[in-house]
Amino acid sequence: MSDEHGAQFSSAYGHPIIETPNMARLADQGVTFDANYCNSPLCIPSRASFMTGQYVSSIEVWDNTKPMAVDKLTWPYLLRNEGYDTALNGKMHLVGPDPLHGFEKQLSRDPHIEAPLDHYRWSDGIPTAPEDWYGVREADPGVSPMIEADDAMEKAAVEYLSDPARHEKPFAMCVGFIAPHFPFIVPEPYFSKYYPDNVDMPNLPDGHLDDLPPSAQRLRQMFGLDGKWTDDEIARARAAYFGLCEYLDDKIGHLMDVLEEQGLAENTVIVHTSDHGDMLGEHGLWRKMCFYEQSANVPLQISWPGKFEGGQRVSEAVSNVDAVATILDIAGVELEKWDLDGQSLVPALEGDTSTLNDVAISEHFAHGTDRALGMVRSGNWKLCYGHGDPVELELYNLESDPGEFTNLAGIPEHAEIQDRLLKILLDQWGDPDAMTEKIVRDQEDREIVRNVTGVGTIF
Repeated sequence: MSDEHGAQFSSAYGHPIIETPNMARLADQGVTFDANYCNSPLCIPSRASFMTGQYVSSIEVWDNTKPMAVDKLTWPYLLRNEGYDTALNGKMHLVGPDPLHGFEKQLSRDPHIEAPLDHYRWSDGIPTAPEDWYGVREADPGVSPMIEADDAMEKAAVEYLSDPARHEKPFAMCVGFIAPHFPFIVPEPYFSKYYPDNVDMPNLPDGHLDDLPPSAQRLRQMFGLDGKWTDDEIARARAAYFGLCEYLDDKIGHLMDVLEEQGLAENTVIVHTSDHGDMLGEHGLWRKMCFYEQSANVPLQISWPGKFEGGQRVSEAVSNVDAVATILDIAGVELEKWDLDGQSLVPALEGDTSTLNDVAISEHFAHGTDRALGMVRSGNWKLCYGHGDPVELELYNLESDPGEFTNLAGIPEHAEIQDRLLKILLDQWGDPDAMTEKIVRDQEDREIVRNVTGVGTIF
């Protein structure tokens, strides 16, 4: 599980520049889902959803300072119940008193839980950034602490897979690489391979930035994303990200090689995904926290040599809660006994996509917004909804408008699909007014706790 990697930023998903031969190798030997989505475009809510197989609105881990309940059932607990050795290696970004939530051990450090994150309340409104976001201008070749952490994760993963005990007991290791998350700093030769002559620029049609939806305008205001960087600064940041994607790909390939060297490849399922993507300047945005494809569409590749036929592509919409149900199903867990929001993808992996519901839900309830935001993807259509006064709606046909430049919400000829997708989201939320009140109350409660205790997050 990588961090901040949009699916389209890989050759396996058709990028014309970025070279990710090992993701392509996974595609050749396994099944690639072309319309897979994170369940929240933000680290902690997305990862809590992934751990539990439930939507953020189900588990109520709203934002980056909300811990998950220590007794919450997770897929590592369920796999341990089936006799698996479970290990977390690197990032899962689970704040609070229990950073493992069912994993038996941590093989290498999670650098993103070592410092508290800022707490935001909707009652404070959307702040205005005092300056441009620093992340673009720091792009450079080099080695950051995050690169060092990823290298340590790779080493720990190799040691774990090389232990003879891996042949004696079923195992499940989750390797949480930081790449390609900013800082946009990557070792050579990954940087110079793309900068300055092998990088493209964001696709920004004339007038598009003046016509952004309110959700995007809020992000630009809060994070200083109003486009004051030079073309060279933008190119450097994108090139560094491209390099980080290839750096990540090399690590995936190394672990695949180790599986083969240790005689584990034929009896090991590989699941490759990410917690969310990065906008990289598209639609005038950087980072994530929105439902554009660069932010919400993430890789999902599942390989089991000899069991699932390689080279398959699945076009139906799925999401990471489905990946969780699939992991449990493969491990022999009886899914009907547990409260999961996803469906097993095993039939699709075996070549039968007829049972897929073709629905993906993603939600955002944290900073960068002042209201509950939700997305539903089904077929070629994507609906984005902001609950408030006034209601915010976006509707895109990703077949005819893959860049998401033309909002079709409110057009009568599309009313049926708009209503159908909105109903899917509101059925999940129940009473969106009551949910909003619960979120706001929780934000206020945690603000008091933080002020009284003086700690950055609840430990």
